[in-house]
Amino acid sequence: MGTTAGDFTPARLRERTVGPVCAVLALLAVPAGLLTGPSAGWRAALPMVVAVLGALAVASLHGRDRLVPAAAAAVAASSALGTLFGAPPARAAATGVATLVEITALLLLVCLVARYAGTTRQAFVLCTVLGILASTALLRLHLPPTAREAAAQSSFFALGAIAAAAAGGGLRALETRRIRAVHEARLTQRLQLAGDLHDFVAHDVSGIVVLAQAAQVIGAEQPEKIAPLLQQIEASGLQALGSLDRTVHMLRSSDETVPADRGATNASPPVAYDLEDIVDVVDRFRAAGRSDVRLDMTGLPEQLARIPREVASTAHRVVVEALTNVRRHAGGAPWVTVSVTPEPDRPEPVLSVSVTNGPATVGDPGDGRLGDRGRQGASGLAGLAERTRALGGTLEFGVHGEHGWQVTAVLPLS
Repeated sequence: MGTTAGDFTPARLRERTVGPVCAVLALLAVPAGLLTGPSAGWRAALPMVVAVLGALAVASLHGRDRLVPAAAAAVAASSALGTLFGAPPARAAATGVATLVEITALLLLVCLVARYAGTTRQAFVLCTVLGILASTALLRLHLPPTAREAAAQSSFFALGAIAAAAAGGGLRALETRRIRAVHEARLTQRLQLAGDLHDFVAHDVSGIVVLAQAAQVIGAEQPEKIAPLLQQIEASGLQALGSLDRTVHMLRSSDETVPADRGATNASPPVAYDLEDIVDVVDRFRAAGRSDVRLDMTGLPEQLARIPREVASTAHRVVVEALTNVRRHAGGAPWVTVSVTPEPDRPEPVLSVSVTNGPATVGDPGDGRLGDRGRQGASGLAGLAERTRALGGTLEFGVHGEHGWQVTAVLPLS
């Protein structure tokens, strides 16, 4: 199997190298302690070895739930016994070196515990104990004549423990923020998926419902027209499945820079819809309904081609949502007008998108003024209004003429 680019990321390299390095250092620490014991004294050498092994264990195996507190407790007990019952230095230089190595291991362990302990309370307790032991270990070498001097010396060396705890706590806070950001990103993706399903799939499903209702009405009197309606239902169903598949691909894709799905394969997931897809939406709406649908996409082709991708995708959503509302609540509207017009001559160039329908006929399920009302939990026009505001634009909807309805979006092109 070949290696991938992900195998050489800093995090992956760190995971693969920390364990072996700590294992080698642990194997070296034991003979070093055996060699140091006769000259430094076993009461100084043994706490040193335990502190080093504890810090290396936490550094390499911190993912295990109970290892961090167990290793910290063992190191704390060993260091406390070495301070309370340590004998006078066998050789001042050798004992001093062993003690300094132990203090270094204790400070490293303070940083690791602050970073990897299970809870904040656990980290605070363990870091406090280890910090006190690190700041008082030098009392083994020289005990000041007065308690005040001993406290002053220990307080000074406690600054190292505070710095180590602050470093570990900072890394812990960064990781917490990263996890929270990942959680929020996943929540945003779920909401985006729900909005996409509402905007795209609901449009196709509503078309299927309209065609099925038409088939029931004319089936008894004009059975020869059933086959074309069934073909349209099949096409709308396939379109709904395609919209669902495209939405899932959009969610899985890390970015939306891949060319639009026009015969794309699974290796190149599709991106958001653009202005050209509006023509297909209008054609399918016209084929599945009874309204006279007019599409006005005024603007030179080069102007339409320069529309930013996010603006084009939002314009497509506005048209889909507005036509879905017409189909659901004003299916008998005699006419529907869709207008997508770039206006580059304004002080701030914008793209204007408007969908207007006439009043519904008598006996129609809706009267053309319902919009999103009665649709609990739908993202609908409210969600589109929020999206257009995020782009710096506006979305307005309301009654048009006598019992008609109009949705208008103005999207800046900058």
